[in-house]
Amino acid sequence: MMSRSEELFKEAVTLMPGGVNSPVRAFANVTESPRFIERADGAYITDVDGNTYIDYIGSWGPMVLGHNHPEVLKSVMERAAKGLSFGAATELEVQMARKVCDLVPSIEMVRMVNSGTEAVMSALRAARGFTGRNKIVKFMGCYHGHTDAMLVKAGSGVMTAGRPDSAGVPEGCTQDTLLAEYNNLESVKELFDRCGEEIAAVIVEPVAANMGVVLPKEGFLQGLRALCDQYASMLIFDEVITGFRLSLTGAQGYYKVTPDLTTFGKIIGGGMPVGAYGGRREIMEMVAPVGSVYQAGTLSGNPVAMAAGLTQLRLLSETPDLYKNLNATGDWFFGEIGKILKNHGVAHSLNHVGSLGCIFFTGEQVTDYASAKTSDTAKYAEYFKYMLHHGIYLAPSQFEAMFLGTKHTREQELKRTLEIMEDYFAKSR
Repeated sequence: MMSRSEELFKEAVTLMPGGVNSPVRAFANVTESPRFIERADGAYITDVDGNTYIDYIGSWGPMVLGHNHPEVLKSVMERAAKGLSFGAATELEVQMARKVCDLVPSIEMVRMVNSGTEAVMSALRAARGFTGRNKIVKFMGCYHGHTDAMLVKAGSGVMTAGRPDSAGVPEGCTQDTLLAEYNNLESVKELFDRCGEEIAAVIVEPVAANMGVVLPKEGFLQGLRALCDQYASMLIFDEVITGFRLSLTGAQGYYKVTPDLTTFGKIIGGGMPVGAYGGRREIMEMVAPVGSVYQAGTLSGNPVAMAAGLTQLRLLSETPDLYKNLNATGDWFFGEIGKILKNHGVAHSLNHVGSLGCIFFTGEQVTDYASAKTSDTAKYAEYFKYMLHHGIYLAPSQFEAMFLGTKHTREQELKRTLEIMEDYFAKSR
């Protein structure tokens, strides 16, 4: 007998490409049918069949405070009762802009948008407008949304212009996208040596969290800052994943490197559809209606999303030792995972920083895209399925992150997860 999730998926594939509105939801990489989620609370999500899971996706990062936080929910309901969207300015937009600028020292002005993808697209345009240059350096394995210029095949050569990694993207759209190797500063230097006067910006995930989790080597981010300063190029930090997660000042505060522009995603909306980009005043004043870089959006700064985001940012900033405790919990949890993997002789690379982490099933240390791709994805699929069928909801892809929040407690959720991991690796030896 089919489960309700299976029935829904069977219908969905006739109505939506792959039956989903975002590819990773299809569970294609783990040969399972996706679970259709009905509700969430704290560290748990529940599907339409009534199965409850400990959730380590957290809407891909923003649920630092857990799902359905009562104060966030209250702010959304109160704001929604006054109207869902106006297409006009609201006081909440001003409050959100002030909050972001107050919390992140590198940001003097900010513009709200509707997603991380839109934030990246707009930040790149602003960087090009400010510098008068066209070329952008990105890193293999770093994901910056699905805009044409960022969809570049990871296997292309470091010193060549990128080729599209998606049908429907003309090569002309990526001819100014240059590829470098993450954690390889020399590969970036070579690009600057070749065409430094044409490079508008370097864009990077300060912690690469879309090829699994790959941490920056010591000096890598600082080296990017120095190169951008040398050539008067912009350094853009894509903090859609790390912003307000590693610290109140994101990865830039955590690693003490100051970018020129920063992009954020749904974390500034408490998980609702929202994004933002911001940076130095002189750059942001290039954006319309002040400057000549055009960008607009009817739903930008949506009042309901602003209400949710303001409440979450307030809670994050007013809770003493929140990040200290959350990051310490992450250190402990991933440390315990490491012990289990070692005790059972599992070839692995376990990468984590704070509340972000990932297991790679490989004997190599994962430091970049090439080493991440050595992971045994079939082994990950088997691991994923066991965990899912035992109530643990992980990313349905090897190359995604595992997210912890304040509702994942050592005594309950994390302990239970470690027990199931222990069982799986004991049985799969």
